[in-house]
Amino acid sequence: MKKINHLWNIPEYLLLLAVLLYWLPTSNPFNWVAITLVTVLVFQIIYKNKILGIIISSILILICCYMYLALFSELREFPTFDADAKQLFFVGVSIFTGILVVAGFMFFKYMKQLVKLT
Repeated sequence: MKKINHLWNIPEYLLLLAVLLYWLPTSNPFNWVAITLVTVLVFQIIYKNKILGIIISSILILICCYMYLALFSELREFPTFDADAKQLFFVGVSIFTGILVVAGFMFFKYMKQLVKLT
């Protein structure tokens, strides 16, 4: 049963991994956006606050939707759908879809817990 409880934390760990993968290639070790995201996600992993989990996942879902629009806008600037456009499309769609799925799973996980309390 303890193993199943750890499986419920997978969305938070995957989002933490995504933030760390975003932070590592940057040349600035004092990236305040990454530091804030890591702090919030670690807080969420430790305390499992239901409201904060819903807020984090909702913000991520909205950001992913916005980034899809930005990706398609950027793709329209290519005169032809060449190798660079294909790389931008497939990498962007895979990253944003992955984050969207994880955020959706996190949203439903905490929403289910919140509804169970009432």
